[in-house]
Amino acid sequence: MKNVSLRKSDKSKKGGLTESGRRRINRLTGSNLKAPVTAKQAKKSPKAAARRKSFCARMEGNKGPMKDSKGKPTRKALALRRWDC
Repeated sequence: MKNVSLRKSDKSKKGGLTESGRRRINRLTGSNLKAPVTAKQAKKSPKAAARRKSFCARMEGNKGPMKDSKGKPTRKALALRRWDC
């Protein structure tokens, strides 16, 4: 994947990317990033449930702390929380 610099407005304070961040990456790299799937949304669609399960399995296996040196949740922790992992 190309190294894409994101603006502060492209990163969600709740974890993950904002809609503008996903659009920017998709435009610059040709990828197809989509919005996070919550547990509530996953109940409605088996395809969404599979996508959520796959993301959670991959992301939970990543190395790295869940809190930074100041005790705040890291971007990893925020993303996992956003996806209801």
